[in-house]
Amino acid sequence: MKPIVILGSGLAGYTVARELRKLDTHTPLHIITADDGRFYSKPMLSNALGKGMRPEQLASADSAKMAADLNATLWTDTRVTAMDANAHTLIARGETVEYAKLVLALGAEPVRPPLQGNAAAEVCSVNDLMDYTRFRRALEGKKRVAVIGGGLIGCEFANDLRAAGFLVDVISPGKAPLDRLIPEQAGHALEKALANLGVTWHLGNTVKAVDKRDSGYRLTLADAAVIEVDVVLSAVGLRPRTELARDAGLEVNRGIVVDRQLRTSHPDIYALGDCAEVAGLVLPFVMPLMNCARALAKTLAGEPTPVSYPAMPVLVKTPAHPVVVSPPPLSGTGQWEVEVREDGVRALFYDAAHTLRGMALTGSAVAEKTVWIKELPVVLA
Repeated sequence: MKPIVILGSGLAGYTVARELRKLDTHTPLHIITADDGRFYSKPMLSNALGKGMRPEQLASADSAKMAADLNATLWTDTRVTAMDANAHTLIARGETVEYAKLVLALGAEPVRPPLQGNAAAEVCSVNDLMDYTRFRRALEGKKRVAVIGGGLIGCEFANDLRAAGFLVDVISPGKAPLDRLIPEQAGHALEKALANLGVTWHLGNTVKAVDKRDSGYRLTLADAAVIEVDVVLSAVGLRPRTELARDAGLEVNRGIVVDRQLRTSHPDIYALGDCAEVAGLVLPFVMPLMNCARALAKTLAGEPTPVSYPAMPVLVKTPAHPVVVSPPPLSGTGQWEVEVREDGVRALFYDAAHTLRGMALTGSAVAEKTVWIKELPVVLA
C-alpha cells in the first residue's frame, strides 16, 4: 500500500498526522521534514525569553518519539527536490518516494527586507526552533537589540526582549504598531505601553543599511538616523512557501491554492497551514490551522470534509498591553468605531449594514472579548 506523505513537521504537519491517527491507525504514513523533527509550540518562540525558558525546553518530543507516537516513518533534515504530481512521486535524498496522497505543510519563510551594508546577511530572523536557538546564542552577553518590524511578531519579541532585560529599538514604517491589523488609536495604546516598559520606537521609518561596528552593528535609517546595537532581528513578515508546488504545476496565488477540502489543483495533493490559500484566504494563525487539520484528517481517512472557520480572534502576546484582534475581511467595506479609554481601547468594525465584521481590543478592553466574539460572523460557514 502506498503511503500518505506529509511534507513538513511543524504544527500543521504534525497536527494532521495526529488527527489522522485517531481515525486511521493502519495506513502507512511518511513524514519528510527539512528540520530536526522536534515537536514544539511555535507561538512560544516569541515569549520564551521573558519566561526564562531555554530553547531546548520548548521541545516536548524529539523525532524518534514523534515517529513512534504517530506510527510513521520520519525523515529529518531532508529536502524534497522535485515532485511529479501525475506520477505521484517525490525525489528526496536522491530517492524516489511514491505516495497515494500528499499533504503539503511547508509553512512560510521570513521576508527579508532589502538592506544595504556589509552586515546585511548577519541579520537574524526567527521562523522555527533552530532559528530561535541561533538567535538565543547571538543574544548571549549582549545588551541592545534592534527589531525591524512593528507587526505582531515584532511587537511580541520587543515585549519579550525588554522583559528579559534587553534594551530594545523597534523600527517600523507604520504610524503605529500592528497597523495592518488594528486601527491607529489601538496601535498607539500598545506603543505607549511598550514605551513605558522601555522600548524605543522609530515609527514611520525603515532600516536602510546594517554595517558591522566593533562587536555590534550600526543601523542607518531612512531618515539618516543611526542606531548602535548588538543584535538585529528582522520580523517584517512571512511569505508562504510555494516554490515546490509551483514547479510541480500546481495552482499558486498568494499561497498554494486549495478548496474547502484543502485539495490543490491536483486531486491527490492537499495543503494547509501557512503555505496554503484556503478558499481565497491566507490566515497564518493557529486556529485556522487546527480547523484545517481536523477537516483534512477526516478527508484523508475517507470522509470528505470541508473546512469551516468560526470567528477566530488572535491573541497578541504583549503582556505590557494585551491585544485581541479579529481583523475585518480584506475586501470588506465599513469603518472602525473606536473608544479610547485610559487603560485600553475598544475598536469595533461595522459594515454598511452595521453588522460587526471585526474587532480590536487592547488593555482592559480585552476582558470584553467573549461578548464581542459571540457577535462576530463565521469566517467560512
